[in-house]
Amino acid sequence: MPREASDPWTWLTRAKSNLARARLGRTSPEVAWEDPCFDAQQAAEKALKALLIALGIPFPKIHDLARLLELIRPHLPVPVELEALARLNPFAVAGRYPGDLPEATEEDWKEALLLAEQAVAWAERVLAGD
Repeated sequence: MPREASDPWTWLTRAKSNLARARLGRTSPEVAWEDPCFDAQQAAEKALKALLIALGIPFPKIHDLARLLELIRPHLPVPVELEALARLNPFAVAGRYPGDLPEATEEDWKEALLLAEQAVAWAERVLAGD
């Protein structure tokens, strides 16, 4: 039976799935760096939305990580390293289409992956009550 969309752990599971794909990076020359960066952005977004669900805070269907953090901030202290999450915003939509952004690089991917890992780990700690 599928887990409900109202279950924060379902969202965290999906965040971890995106994170696992992001960790693969550029598995072949045919893979654009934008693609694992997109998965990193999605991992962070779903982790933040898991927290919002757990906190009972409704959220709009947006990809803006800075806005999602704004919704969380009055209820939870946000780790300082996650303030940089907004740098992943371009990978949510514009990075998926040619010509909308400069091509992503391996360095972009490394930064995106680190931020996503931090966001997912934080969400998991909060959800687990640690």
